[in-house]
Amino acid sequence: MARQREQYGRFYEGDFGLSALAGKLSTTSGAPDEARSLRLASEVAAVCEGEGAVELGVDVRCLLDSALPDGVIRAVWLAATQGRFDPAECESGVRGWLRRLAEGRPERRSEPAAGHWLARPSMPEEELREAVVAEIRASAGTLERALVENDRAVLPPGAVAGSLEAVAREGDGDLALRLFLRVLKVYGVPVGKEQYDRLMALDAALGWPGPVVYDGLNVLWPPIDTARRDASGDFGFSALTSWFEGGWQESTARERVRQAAAADDSAQTPGSAAAVLLADARRLLDSPLPAETITVLWLSASGRGYNIDHLGIDGRDWLRVIEDVCEKHLRDVAPHYRHAQPPVRTDLRDAVLRAVREAAPLLTDAGIGPRWDVIPGESAIGAVGEVVTVVDPDLGFRLLLRLLNVVSPPLTEEQYCHYQALGRRFGYGEHHVTEGLEHLVRHG
Repeated sequence: MARQREQYGRFYEGDFGLSALAGKLSTTSGAPDEARSLRLASEVAAVCEGEGAVELGVDVRCLLDSALPDGVIRAVWLAATQGRFDPAECESGVRGWLRRLAEGRPERRSEPAAGHWLARPSMPEEELREAVVAEIRASAGTLERALVENDRAVLPPGAVAGSLEAVAREGDGDLALRLFLRVLKVYGVPVGKEQYDRLMALDAALGWPGPVVYDGLNVLWPPIDTARRDASGDFGFSALTSWFEGGWQESTARERVRQAAAADDSAQTPGSAAAVLLADARRLLDSPLPAETITVLWLSASGRGYNIDHLGIDGRDWLRVIEDVCEKHLRDVAPHYRHAQPPVRTDLRDAVLRAVREAAPLLTDAGIGPRWDVIPGESAIGAVGEVVTVVDPDLGFRLLLRLLNVVSPPLTEEQYCHYQALGRRFGYGEHHVTEGLEHLVRHG
């Protein structure tokens, strides 16, 4: 049957459907029998106030309605559960077990009210099938080695990859990809960064919640590199200011910095968020900028979200707190990391200074913060210009984007496109400029 795709991330926080059931069967205590498998299926179906029953039902019918031999389905299930559940041992056999799983499960989600859902993912099924088969083949060798080395592997060489390919080609690409990921995880198959990025691109195209791919996957991360731009959005000191904008009183300031330092993008080597934040903090600390200028930068870019001036905290002392938090986090998650500053992009200094001058009319007359405690926009844009000139054009441009987001002046399409183009030259992620400024563009 044809799968009706949805933005699954709106329903689920992690895996769903038959692949989620395989995950439960692979970790449950004891040797799960048919009765236990049906109880666990009920748990999967109950997720998100019963929405889980929809994708479970669709997954099951994708297999039942296919021409896949029972042996292929059995091989996939043995692999996905690390040999802990064999549907062929059920009284009614492989397809009988699937029919029992399908009982009472919806065939598809009811049509929602108009405008209620986000646009449905639209990746063509044949394109998906080919992409999934390509990823299975890319991992076939390492998967076979992992199976040979695992004491609980119960399938002959080649059977797992071949069976997964068959599910992709003759069953359903979405289900085959999730079962393939489940097999990679239960056997700890190493996945290189390039393949991981491809898998995450498929995740995004299918509307899955990100954890379906990355939770439990053995990714061979490259070393932390502060010159890499793997994050899709803002990063470093400019990103930290957004963590303090508005209501954040649920945690102390130091804890808030710790949370930001630990917030690696799903495409980043663990520890990268702390490393790039540390790089920005040290650049500012090593610069000739006076503490008063650093204070203005912080207060304006955070929208006066954390008033260090009222608390008697010197701007440089605040940077040292940030530095200390980042160093501690890196000792915990990347103990072998040795910090190295990325090179300054001096080639883009003039381009950023032009952007600052052109943005000045939008910011100079603005007041940042409550009317009784305003940071003059002229002081804020002046401080950003100093960062560009004497510290780092990259950091200066990111702080300019933050200021524009905080002040929220209307932008022309030409201005917005200019910021996007400059962001691309710096290698920023696809959402860096759009998340901060797209809502400010006045069309027409």
